[in-house]
Amino acid sequence: MIIGWPLRLWRSLSAIGLVLGTLFFAAALTPSLVPRSYLIQGLLSGFSFSAGYAIGVLIRSLWRYLELPAPTERLVSLTKLVAAPLCAVVAIAFLWKSAGWQDSIRGLMGLPPLADSHSLQVCFIAVMVFLVALALARLFLAVFGLTFRRSARLLPTRIANLMGVIVAALVLWLLVKDVALRAVLTLLDSSYRQYDALIEPERPQPPSPEKTGSAASLLNWDELGRAGREFIASATTAEEIGAFTGKPSMEPIRVYAGLRSAETAAARAKLALEELKRVGAFERAALVVITPTGTGWVDPDAMTGLEYLQNGNVASVAQQYSYLSSPLSLLIEPDYASEAARALFVEVYGYWTTLPKDRRPKFYLHGLSLGSMNSEKSTQLFEIFEDPIQGALWAGPPFPSSTWRRVTDARNAGAPAWLPEFRNGSLVRFMNQNGSPVPADAPWGSLRIVYLQYSSDPIVFFDYRDAYRKPAWMTVPRGPDVSPSLRWYPVVTMLQLGFDLLIATGTPMGYGHVYAPEDYTEAWRQVLDRRDWSDEEIARLKQHLTTLLNAPEIAPVQDNRGG
Repeated sequence: MIIGWPLRLWRSLSAIGLVLGTLFFAAALTPSLVPRSYLIQGLLSGFSFSAGYAIGVLIRSLWRYLELPAPTERLVSLTKLVAAPLCAVVAIAFLWKSAGWQDSIRGLMGLPPLADSHSLQVCFIAVMVFLVALALARLFLAVFGLTFRRSARLLPTRIANLMGVIVAALVLWLLVKDVALRAVLTLLDSSYRQYDALIEPERPQPPSPEKTGSAASLLNWDELGRAGREFIASATTAEEIGAFTGKPSMEPIRVYAGLRSAETAAARAKLALEELKRVGAFERAALVVITPTGTGWVDPDAMTGLEYLQNGNVASVAQQYSYLSSPLSLLIEPDYASEAARALFVEVYGYWTTLPKDRRPKFYLHGLSLGSMNSEKSTQLFEIFEDPIQGALWAGPPFPSSTWRRVTDARNAGAPAWLPEFRNGSLVRFMNQNGSPVPADAPWGSLRIVYLQYSSDPIVFFDYRDAYRKPAWMTVPRGPDVSPSLRWYPVVTMLQLGFDLLIATGTPMGYGHVYAPEDYTEAWRQVLDRRDWSDEEIARLKQHLTTLLNAPEIAPVQDNRGG
């Protein structure tokens, strides 16, 4: 019985499905944007094989539906016997080359070569994924067949077919979404909420009444959440800034409203505004409204360079809108993040416009990842037309970002999609590790928008349409951190980039979705128009920030770049 099961399974498999599945499996081993571990590679290869197999089965079904001549069982068996060793040779050859392909990415990112390709582990995981996918597909067909047979007794054949598809799809959807997925998401939401509520002993409540979360603050320290407490506690001090610049410096102001600070996004925004007033934020030279990532995290590397550039004369504010990481937040509560970002902008901008123009701070927006996309949505052009803000720095904008997408698609002829040029660069500029293609001394308008993005960031460059067309960013010349061995394959490339989304924050700093402090600093320099900093001073500041980041005495902070 045990020996007969694999034989029955083999006989039931589609020959064309196995061939296409193997080709998809092989293509999935080629490089994409970020290096993959054997676990991720195995899952990707399994999904790719399943996708190729499914396409093969659909082709066979279409052939039968069109009533074309069907091959005999003997011919099918012979075809599988001949195809099996050929498929094995293709799979082995691509597995043998897979380590070199991964090293082509690792070398660009300064990582050591792989010591082992983990071919056996990759194959085992891929087979398990395919078997699970096959079981789900056959469950779908079993439910369809049962529903069709029952319905055909009372309904016309075509309606019975439709009924079978609907019922089978519903059962499969409920099984995946409402049983497995909901259980996982509920567990994650509970875990994130409990983690968010934990008080870190290394982050005591600030004693200064000028700090958010202090005894004098309108926002309770315990209710800021982990991300909020990190944001407040990691602020650069006036002493640190002064020690570097050799000039008198101010203490930067940071305000944060946690998800438990008030019941609604609007109420939290009002609290944040009152806290800004209390600590004198509107008396500073610059005010930055930040939309954090899904968990409420604000990248400290983005804020530190800003505070040095401003010599501490800056205030920043953010509010939390979720406990979940950005991908989960985008999946479960896609509108809530934009609602929270919009509420904070409306409150702060509304008050800012009432202040005398010569005695109010310059107004900027900032966001990373999901925060970038929702920061885009927080403001509308018609409402700031008469009294515009001064600029925005949006880092790692996710692929659904509408403004980013429109500007990228409207880029100047000949400009690469991974680092576009938009018109004369007076409104929007793009930057990566090597700066911007627009000269730094090119004239700006009154509003400055900078998109900071790396060409190896899949969160920026993933697109569902990559399943059927080659993406523009893949054409030559390519980005400096994209493997020359990367090729486009129908369906497979989309799956590769989809899995890259899951590991986009696992790259070294300065690649993927991990943005480096020196790149943030250069971008802020452009947005803030800090021409009083010379190139030599900027280079020294970048080196200082890198040293701070790598200092062993600095405790690592919670890193939720993709969160």
